[in-house]
Amino acid sequence: MSDITKVILEKIEEVEKRENVIVLHAVESGSRAWGVESTDSDYDVRFIYARVKEDYLSLQEKSDVIEWQLDEVMDINGWDLKKALIQFRRGNATLFEWAGSPIVYKTTDEWKEIYESCKQYFSEKASLSHYYGTAKNTFKQYLQEDEVKYKKYIYALRPLLACRYIENYHAIPPVMFNELLKQNLPEELLKEIEEMLVVKAGGGEKDKRPQLPVIQKFIMEEIDRYGQISKDMADDRNPQWGVLDGIFLKFGLKIS
Repeated sequence: MSDITKVILEKIEEVEKRENVIVLHAVESGSRAWGVESTDSDYDVRFIYARVKEDYLSLQEKSDVIEWQLDEVMDINGWDLKKALIQFRRGNATLFEWAGSPIVYKTTDEWKEIYESCKQYFSEKASLSHYYGTAKNTFKQYLQEDEVKYKKYIYALRPLLACRYIENYHAIPPVMFNELLKQNLPEELLKEIEEMLVVKAGGGEKDKRPQLPVIQKFIMEEIDRYGQISKDMADDRNPQWGVLDGIFLKFGLKIS
């Protein structure tokens, strides 16, 4: 176990003790989970927790988010199980990413059962719309100048590749960036991405470098394409509450 993993596990234990909750699942999100971190990337830890039964039954409403730490090294926060279940019903793509993160700090049998039941709430439209919006916003805000942060190329490319995965496979896209690259992509694009990743890995998060024309063109074209696709897609979200209510009654109200 690495020193940083040990520290993160200790912080998860602190959350449980001080907040009187049980962490069901804790993972890394962001660039480290995607496998494209830089030398100075922080640790984005996300977790799902359950409160004790008495808290859920109390008339005094508890917060459904725990924001534990935010600094240059760590960003640690989590969602209450009830909030997570509501977000699963909405097809929240970020929550599905947390569930599929390859870097797991803590998990439980309860979470495995919960997620297995919640996979039926994956929505192609909700996820594709989320990823398209993320790519579009990143492109408009960060990739318009002659020199850009290569980190932002990842934040635009990865969601567009997730859109392509959903379009082609009609399934939850993988979290790792290199897995998303295993699609039918132009060789020229793959070559420029590979070169960009090497430069990014050896530099800092805030370093700016000249635009990369092949990547820039791909992002612009895919944003236009997925903007239309997301608009034309039918709403495929699962509207049923029954499974989610059952999960909450089984786990949220019985953990103590």
